[in-house]
Parts: sequence; structure tokens; C-alpha cells
Amino acid sequence: MLVIVVALAAPQLSYGAPTDFDSSEEDVVPILRDDRVHEEDGRFNVDVETGNGITLSQGGSPTGINGSIIQAGEYSYTAPDGTLVHVKFVANENGFQPESDLLPVAPEFPHPIPAFVLEQIAFAALQDALDDDSDEDLF
Repeated sequence: MLVIVVALAAPQLSYGAPTDFDSSEEDVVPILRDDRVHEEDGRFNVDVETGNGITLSQGGSPTGINGSIIQAGEYSYTAPDGTLVHVKFVANENGFQPESDLLPVAPEFPHPIPAFVLEQIAFAALQDALDDDSDEDLF
């Protein structure tokens, strides 16, 4: 009887066959331009434009540290809210570095240091000096 209960308590998983994806003509976005050039020395250029306004233009070469690829380029598309998004970028040993009017920018440095921070720095320096003096007495 216990075996029957365990069998009935086991989860009943049912996996159906994947449904076919039916793409209509409206879903197909034409590729208007797809130019790719790959040189023997590792340099490359890519220019792509689609029928829905997406563009990509980038190039690269193995001129980075230890022959790593340095890339630079730009891409653009229209966001769902209708905003035109345009991003320029560099990708190198410092990572992916995008630039766009739509991306937040950190404040320029050096910015003014608040007075309370300067006071804390001065206090820490004073404490360090006092600690150094007390260490000399121990030896």
C-alpha cells in the first residue's frame, strides 16, 4: 500500500512538444546592408543596416596589450518610446566604454571636497601622528 501512495504522490510532469513559431511577413526585418571585411593581419570592419533602422559600424585591430583586439564604433536604433538611441564606443583593455547623450555621466573630478571630509582627514592624520609617537616609546 505504501508503494502505491508514493507513486501517486510523485509529481506528474508533462512536457509538450515545442510549438511551431509562425513568423508573418511583418515580423521579418530585411538586412539592407551587411558589409564585413576581415584582413589577414586581424583588422576588421563591419557595417550593418536593417530595415527597422538599426545600424552598426565598427572596426578593430589586434593592437592592444598582448595582441588583444581594440574595437571602436557606433550603433543606433529607435527605442520602443520612439527615442533615437545613438551610442559611440571603444572596447579595449579598459573594457567597454560607451558614450551617448542617453547614458548618465559621472561628475567631473576633482569636485570640491566637503568640509566634513577634510576635517575627518585632518583628524585621522593627527591620530596617526599620535599613534606613531606612542610606538616609538615602546621600542
